[in-house]
Amino acid sequence: MTNKKRSTVIGRGLSSLLENPDTDITSKGDVMGKYVVGSVAEISVSQIEANPFQPRDRFDEIALDELTESIKTHGLIQPVTVRKLGFDKYQLITGERRFRAAQLAGLKEIPAYIRVADDEQMLEWALIENIHREDLNPIEIALSYQRLVDECKLTQAELSEKVNSKRSTVTNYLRLLKLPELIQKALKDEQLSMGHARAIAGIEESERQLRIFNMIIGQGLSVRETEKLTKETAVEKTKKPQPKNEVPYKIVEIKKILTDRFQTSVDIKYRNKGKGSIVISFKSDDELNKIIARMKQ
Repeated sequence: MTNKKRSTVIGRGLSSLLENPDTDITSKGDVMGKYVVGSVAEISVSQIEANPFQPRDRFDEIALDELTESIKTHGLIQPVTVRKLGFDKYQLITGERRFRAAQLAGLKEIPAYIRVADDEQMLEWALIENIHREDLNPIEIALSYQRLVDECKLTQAELSEKVNSKRSTVTNYLRLLKLPELIQKALKDEQLSMGHARAIAGIEESERQLRIFNMIIGQGLSVRETEKLTKETAVEKTKKPQPKNEVPYKIVEIKKILTDRFQTSVDIKYRNKGKGSIVISFKSDDELNKIIARMKQ
């Protein structure tokens, strides 16, 4: 299968994989010739191994128990998707939670779509299925996006097409991974919303990000209030400080020239808009006369 075909399929979503002849081993007579495209094979649970590319390392125990009880009552309604590794040996592509629940329910066989997939496709499909789950926190989604970029060598434009999201959405998620660890943890623990985090991510310095984060937590700021605060902070940063009595470099040079010429202390008081005064110090009439003489030279 060419990269172009694979990109088109994944870009339309995982559901299209289940109807695609290029990825369906049941359309190829050498292994499962008695099945037709879109059919489902009953495979022994003992012949299926877990997906080594599964991005999730934890599953909600309560939700898993509920799914297990449902499978005990109704069976596994939605097939999992596997790839064939060898004779009577398969590897899970998608459907990890359903597979675990089926094992807990004591099923000996489960329905499965058998697909053709290399390791890169396995990773892509597992990550994309993971991204579209409703119970993911923003950091989990961002990490999945980053793995697709790094390990599947995707640009952000290609990634947005594959996951069927706007490029700006993908960019906003990836920016979350640049936030300080404390803020990322708050996102995972649902102490901070995606809207808050997106506003904070618009600030460059981590110190300022943490300061605004503490204000959000401490004062209970809304997303709109946070956005307003970050904009005000950005404006303050762009303002250049204007010291009232900043002495231009040329004044320093002039002071040095006058000091050398009159051989005495010279002080220049420089004010705004070019105004000021020059003070030439002397300690005696003799020094004054010498200064006057040097002025006439």
